[in-house]
Amino acid sequence: MERLQALRRILPRLIVAVAAGAGLGLAFEPHDHPWLAFLAIPLLLATLNGVSVKAGILIGAGFGIAYYAVLVPWITVIGGDAAIALAILEGLFYGVFGALATVVLKHRLWMLWIPCLWVATEYATGSVPFGGFPWARLAWAFADSPLGKLASLVGIPGLSFVIALLGVLAYAVLRRRSALSLRVVAVAAGIAIIGGSSFISLSTEGNGKTVTAAMVQGNVPGKGLEFLGRARTVTTNHLNATLDLQKMVQAGTEQKPDLVIWPENSTDIDPFKDAETRQDIEEAVKAVNVPILVGAVLDGPGPDERQTAGVVWDPVTGPGQTYAKRHPVPFGEYIPFRDQLLPYIKRLEMIGRQTVAGKVPGVMPINGVTYGDLICFELAYDNVVTDVVKGGAQVLIVQTNNATYGGTGQPEQQFAITRMRAIETGRTVLIASTSGISGVIQPDGTVEHKSGEFVRDVYVASVPVRDGNTLATTLGGWPQWILSGLGIIGVALALLARRNRKDPDPGTPPAQAPSRETVPV
Repeated sequence: MERLQALRRILPRLIVAVAAGAGLGLAFEPHDHPWLAFLAIPLLLATLNGVSVKAGILIGAGFGIAYYAVLVPWITVIGGDAAIALAILEGLFYGVFGALATVVLKHRLWMLWIPCLWVATEYATGSVPFGGFPWARLAWAFADSPLGKLASLVGIPGLSFVIALLGVLAYAVLRRRSALSLRVVAVAAGIAIIGGSSFISLSTEGNGKTVTAAMVQGNVPGKGLEFLGRARTVTTNHLNATLDLQKMVQAGTEQKPDLVIWPENSTDIDPFKDAETRQDIEEAVKAVNVPILVGAVLDGPGPDERQTAGVVWDPVTGPGQTYAKRHPVPFGEYIPFRDQLLPYIKRLEMIGRQTVAGKVPGVMPINGVTYGDLICFELAYDNVVTDVVKGGAQVLIVQTNNATYGGTGQPEQQFAITRMRAIETGRTVLIASTSGISGVIQPDGTVEHKSGEFVRDVYVASVPVRDGNTLATTLGGWPQWILSGLGIIGVALALLARRNRKDPDPGTPPAQAPSRETVPV
């Protein structure tokens, strides 16, 4: 009976938390309402304030599950069960956040500890299991906001901290218990952060040198999970689009590129093993007479294994530098516990061979310019991006294949993440997709070109070559580590303070038991 009564008491809070989580999911593309973050976070904190740790777990998990259900519905392309499993798994991290927040909210420095805990939660979701899924970071929603400029200084984790802090400040202003002085300080701090970010100036100038690149989106014969069954057609589409590009160059209607970029999976058949695929690539390379960065699936290194790679194919020397994707997608490109799961989940057989992760960053010097190659989802992982910039990349390339998720909102979300990476690194990003979205993003996050989906698109751009690091790339992972560590310290201090309150000095009369109505649930 007591448990039922407790559940009834927290049910309104749980409903509000679920609504807040769903609202936060709408902050991101393709909905693009980032202001909802400043409503969702205060609502979540209001539901967590004053409840027990157990209730905090339930409320936080409800928030997180709703958040992911709205943010990544495109997982249903793989299966409804996969979408549910992902939402529950990631929601549990926010259940932990909810439990810890109930403790931290009672500490006098809660306004610092809460946003630090948020960063720690994003760090956890982006790290485990199987390398994590860093798709729900607050920062990704702010490419069009002045706040997004802060990513060039404090990186993606630091920007998530700032957004969470603004949510905390909003809660401090709105909650009834807040003193007038606290409300004034919170409003002033919020105005200073938002106003200050608008004065940040992001340069798009390079080191005086430019490079001309062509992004080829050849399109695919279908969409969904089975489009690559017509792999030769995909390669032929990219060959034909490249031949058309060369005709435009010869006609003088298009500038001759220094490099042509084909997307991930532009050839799903190993060109080193298949003569027809190799012939198609060499025909394209000889036609444009410049290197082509080919997105290829290569056999090996072991039996029943493959690698997703970018291969530089030169018109004179042939295939050369190769970058193998360092962060393949679990249950998309490889199957964890393959031998144990395959007998029970037959759908996993569609994945085929295991994709083996590459070992080195995609730093590729080509004709005097150093490019940093990133393949599809791995651009969401901080270490992969930081490694290529610190390795000397002057221009970033994203080779991607979004055909499986075409029309679901996933390509728009990935494009927004790419824009934030341009701001963070201060580099132009060149994006080539099999079916969209391809494009060019300038170093300040401005979109120079954005293709449609499931159309052929060839775009040639002259972009600045840039050296040096932003403050964000110089700092690397330190903001994330420090902020996460501070969040853990905050929990420890809050627990210690709570213990001290429960253990009064000898001789102190015991506190009067609270009435039944004030017992936290």
